Amino acid sequence: MTTIEGANVLVTGGSRGLGKALVEALYARGAKQVYATARDPRAVTHPDAVPLAMEITDPASVAAAAERAQDVTILVNNAAGLVGASFLDSPVEDVRREFEANFYGPLHTTRAFVPIIERNGGGHLLTVHSVLSWVALSGSYSASKAALWSQTNSLRLDLKARGINVTGLHVGYVDTDMAAGVDAPKSSPHAVAEQALDGIEADAYEVIADELTRRVKSGLSADLGALYPQLAG
Repeated sequence: MTTIEGANVLVTGGSRGLGKALVEALYARGAKQVYATARDPRAVTHPDAVPLAMEITDPASVAAAAERAQDVTILVNNAAGLVGASFLDSPVEDVRREFEANFYGPLHTTRAFVPIIERNGGGHLLTVHSVLSWVALSGSYSASKAALWSQTNSLRLDLKARGINVTGLHVGYVDTDMAAGVDAPKSSPHAVAEQALDGIEADAYEVIADELTRRVKSGLSADLGALYPQLAG
């Protein structure tokens, strides 16, 4: 079982939205120290958090943050981008930019912090996915999150023998800036954060944070026509 109380944690994208809620929830559960990363560390407002400048798509920036945070035992890969490029009409560079943020970014941070977590006696990796990991409704965003899901599943196998447990958080719309333009039911970021931390403490393989995401996952074994009603007719 992973213990949050007394742990040193790093949360990418910790200045707003779900990341900010995770930082708050970690301190509420007794984390010793939480590093909150942002492109501009001045955006981190939690009074106890340690602000760290980090651009997850820049390996040098990630390495510099890792050098500062040598006591981490829990890594939360939360930072992400949202481009939603069309595979047919958008510039290929837009698709590539989405993958840099949502696939390679978490990979950079994981590779930087796994040796630190292992050296500190083991710990935990939480990666934030999406219901769109399982249903292709947003072009490059869905594809990048599906690839991240696969990355997480591979890492879970690779890291088990190294004393690092891995949890994937899957969630639909969360009431944050990223989903501000969406007219649909949204989860509270604080409620999602609490579920995510429950998953860490239980060493759960996955946390499925809302009914929409549960419904989509349950449909993965069905005929594609059930998952994509747009194909009918």
